Amino acid sequence: MASIFEKLWRLGPAAFVLKAIFAAIVTNGLLLAFILLRRTYRKWYFAKRDARVYELRQRWDALISGELPFETWRRKPFDRQIVETIVLDAFEAAGPEESARLLKFLRTSGLIEKRIFEARQLTGWRRMRALVALGRTRAPEGISALAEGLRDSALETRLAALRGLGRMASPQAAEEILAWLEDQGLTVPALPLQSALIQCCAERPQLLLPHVQNAKGQLREVLGRVLGDVATPSLALDLLQFVGDDLDELRAATARAMSQWPSSLAPDVLNELAGDPVWFVRLRAIVSLGKLSDRRAIPSLLRGLMDSNRLVRLRAAEALVGFNAEMLPIFEQVAAAQDRYGMHAYLAALENADLRGKLEVELQASTRINEEEKNRLQNVLQAGRLPMEDDAIAERVTKNTAGLR
Repeated sequence: MASIFEKLWRLGPAAFVLKAIFAAIVTNGLLLAFILLRRTYRKWYFAKRDARVYELRQRWDALISGELPFETWRRKPFDRQIVETIVLDAFEAAGPEESARLLKFLRTSGLIEKRIFEARQLTGWRRMRALVALGRTRAPEGISALAEGLRDSALETRLAALRGLGRMASPQAAEEILAWLEDQGLTVPALPLQSALIQCCAERPQLLLPHVQNAKGQLREVLGRVLGDVATPSLALDLLQFVGDDLDELRAATARAMSQWPSSLAPDVLNELAGDPVWFVRLRAIVSLGKLSDRRAIPSLLRGLMDSNRLVRLRAAEALVGFNAEMLPIFEQVAAAQDRYGMHAYLAALENADLRGKLEVELQASTRINEEEKNRLQNVLQAGRLPMEDDAIAERVTKNTAGLR
């Protein structure tokens, strides 16, 4: 009696087809068995984790306070991972007192030291995971380990260390980032670097000044944008050197810092920056002029009301409305400029400030304006349009009517 292999051999080329079908069936069966086994394992793992999380949560206060000995969970990797995850998640929504309590627990239990060790000794994704966890703790003792991660050869690890230092939001972290930039240059994308520096330099923006002066190329642009976001009036005198700088962000930073500078030089500097060719520099200068509330700023604000950029016009209008003591003279100058976009911006700012009624009262009570001019201004204020706009509308209506005939 012939065996099954002899029968397959007699089939000729069809035998290869049968073998391929058999191999596909076996492969699919093994794959299906692996999927089912994996699903079963994950279901068991999640059920076990959920039960253990519930047990730990029932004794959470005792665990955090140290009443429950650390040895009961710290030597078990499964329990240790659960406890660390819960604590790090709690950091995100904790207030100052709760954050201090959680940080004390991490220090006492040795979890921070463990992550510092892993961040320094491990490599690859394990080091990146340790850096992420270390950054979430916001523990100052982790700054040096995170700074070492900035010099890793992998971009993902460098980004994890950079985001961790950004979470620290401390001048010490800023110093480490700036020292690394001075040594290595720009080796990460600009946006994560900018975000981290803004968080870390908000308390001491003067840390950026020497690095901005020495940096070049794209790095100088990034540092300039950061300085523009964190600049304070205390830096105004130091930022005067950047009034004529080629970098737009540095001129904008100077304009922002001048907003509360108690010096008679501030309006002159801002008046110059209000005529800058770059719109966001003009915007920063107009906003700062409005905060100064100096009469010398009125001509620049009136020019800003006729700016080509809508945001600049709106901010200039808000600043002009802020001069309550001189509302009527300013309104006369706005109307005399015959700029409809500027007039619309001014009237919108006037309406938002709820000062239209006050301006109407001043206009009616004025004795230095003749009746004809007073009526013209009253019509502009009530209609929200300049006379030239009415003429243009009438001309368009006439043309359309003639076309219909």
